[in-house]
Amino acid sequence: MSRRAGILEFAVLGLLRESPMHGYELRKRLNTSLGVFRAFSYGTLYPCLKTLVTNGWLIEEPGNTHEDALAAPLAGRRAKIVYRLTADGKEHFEELLSQTGPDAYEDEHFAARFAFFGQTSRDVRMRVLEGRRSRLEERLEKMRASLVRTRERLDDYTLELQRHGMESVEREVRWLNELIESERAGRDLKGPASGKSAQQNTTTGSTGGLPRPGDTPGTDLPDETAT
Repeated sequence: MSRRAGILEFAVLGLLRESPMHGYELRKRLNTSLGVFRAFSYGTLYPCLKTLVTNGWLIEEPGNTHEDALAAPLAGRRAKIVYRLTADGKEHFEELLSQTGPDAYEDEHFAARFAFFGQTSRDVRMRVLEGRRSRLEERLEKMRASLVRTRERLDDYTLELQRHGMESVEREVRWLNELIESERAGRDLKGPASGKSAQQNTTTGSTGGLPRPGDTPGTDLPDETAT
């Protein structure tokens, strides 16, 4: 399984843990609530759902709303399928939530992991946050060293772009420091972004506060047909 496919499966399981959903509703939640999935298609989502059903982590059920009941006779097609998390799926998702390996610190995976921090234990949140901070501090040192070596050969615009990238990483490090301090003090984040999936896009382009999609390119999960 590719890393991006793993991130998508994680996010789907997390959203379905909240409530069963149609494929359309699930795609909408992934697009609007999880910024890292703004650009992906049904051609990406449905193979993922099929795999999760095959693994026994999801089950398919017929839609039971009035609109769903009318869908088949009116449109000549069957009613929408609702996807529900199974007990094994819940157990698997909780196992994924407990993982704190290097993948949890990477740009795309960290954004998805952070979106479900409200369902994650405090000690795991701490390890993920500290790992992410360490990863970014290493990145920052490399960027500084590269700038020192190459600044004399760069034009003003390229130099400014590199400085902007460094400042973005520095802002995210400060943001992580604040989160880690809050966790150590036993304080939980409040508001709509603290528990259920909030919009995320934590890369070198993240700004202070909750990471916002659109800060810099590079963290969207692209459509499989895109290059």
